[in-house]
Amino acid sequence: MHIHPSALIDPKAQLDSSVEVGAYSIIGPNVKIAAGTKIGPHVVIEGHTTIGSNNTFYQFSSIGAAPQDKKYAGEPTRLEIGDNNVIREFCTFNLGTVQDDGVTRLGNDNWIMAYVHLAHDCQVGNNVIFANNAALAGHVHVGDWVILGGFTNVHQFCKIGAHAMCGMGTSLLQDVPPFVMLNGNPAAAHGINVEGLKRRGFSREQISAIRQTYKLIYKSGLTLEEAKAAIDAQIAELEADVALHVQSMRHFLDAATRGIVR
Repeated sequence: MHIHPSALIDPKAQLDSSVEVGAYSIIGPNVKIAAGTKIGPHVVIEGHTTIGSNNTFYQFSSIGAAPQDKKYAGEPTRLEIGDNNVIREFCTFNLGTVQDDGVTRLGNDNWIMAYVHLAHDCQVGNNVIFANNAALAGHVHVGDWVILGGFTNVHQFCKIGAHAMCGMGTSLLQDVPPFVMLNGNPAAAHGINVEGLKRRGFSREQISAIRQTYKLIYKSGLTLEEAKAAIDAQIAELEADVALHVQSMRHFLDAATRGIVR
């Protein structure tokens, strides 16, 4: 292992032989780190934390600390981080709590900029981008390919669907359906993430169907229940490879627990 002499690694920690640890970093006894991961200087990794392969942690991050929850009583809850993530300076990722599933998760191939906070029990997917100072309160669920602009704040228990995009300084108090772009305080929807979908290989037909679903939800004047019925009728007329994306939006409407940004 490439460990700086000033780093403090608990003998019980499990680090692959290829892991690099920078100066003055501290790694606790219940930490597991897989191959190719690089820990910069002055990083603290503690708690029951499992980190996958080929991640990069920049200096001064706090990973696996106790949740900022007054109900937490030292239970052996967990933090799980996948592969190929970049975590920039001063990020804080907390353990889960027993009031939820007991685990905070970050998936694979994510780009996490400076000062990002992942609170207890957050579930974050793959290929997300969180810009500087984005902050998730407890129990937030974030789908794949989501982008959060700088200083975005997400209320506890909110859900953000795949491919959604929040502009800088967004204050998010309700759930966000897949593909939707929004910003503001409080947040308001402003169309779908067309450019992002094009970059990810969505066809013209798929984007057109997603746009039509957005219009049914946001532009038609229908109540939410009426919009759901209209989306069901839309799905019945679509080819399978197009319908699956509209279905993801429809299913999200049923799963939303805080109401949707509308």
